[in-house]
Amino acid sequence: MSTAGMRRGGTALTVLGLLGLITLYWMAFFWVPTEVNQGVVQRIFYVHVPAAWTSFLAIGFAALASGMYLWLRDERLDRAALCAVEGGLVFATLVLTTGPLWGKIAWGTYWTWEPRLTLTLLLWFIFIGYFMVRNATEDPEKGKRFAAVVAIVGAIDIPFIHLSVVWFRSLHPEPVVARPDGPTLPGDMLVTLLFGVLVFTVLFFGLFLFRYAVEGLRAEADLRARSAA
Repeated sequence: MSTAGMRRGGTALTVLGLLGLITLYWMAFFWVPTEVNQGVVQRIFYVHVPAAWTSFLAIGFAALASGMYLWLRDERLDRAALCAVEGGLVFATLVLTTGPLWGKIAWGTYWTWEPRLTLTLLLWFIFIGYFMVRNATEDPEKGKRFAAVVAIVGAIDIPFIHLSVVWFRSLHPEPVVARPDGPTLPGDMLVTLLFGVLVFTVLFFGLFLFRYAVEGLRAEADLRARSAA
């Protein structure tokens, strides 16, 4: 796909995602019923969980692109990993913003060092560490290789975040969707949640394509500048 095509595709997906986000908010506030035990604060669930899923998707995508970059040394793969990590950081920040707001009502505190929260914070620091490591050396190629390793390590954190509520004592409830015996959510809540996951995924890929196109233009400009020099 050409750079212009990626920009158009990214713009279209981003607009579609934003429209879907408006629909999601309508569903969360006016369509799905209020949860019996937690009340209205539980509606954060329909943003918090999709944001978490998208941050996992982003670091997984970045790890895959990074692993292929270490193997093939294709700059396009490095750019893909970079753009995925940038998007993942946005959604991971959203997770760590909505989670404490929910926790303050549900648990009486904004933060506690329980397993899932701690591992999610670790993932956020891995996102930050990717950029720090990438720019920590004067050799750009070495920085890209180091950053690729950080992205792969970040992906390893994902199953620990998911399974931490099963392996350890945790304030978080056990999974209600990704369960061996199937989801336990009521149908309308499940539909709203899955729609939120779809919307956030579309929004991520829209932003990813647009950002990747920008990085492609920057790489072309750098190549022309080096050729002219």
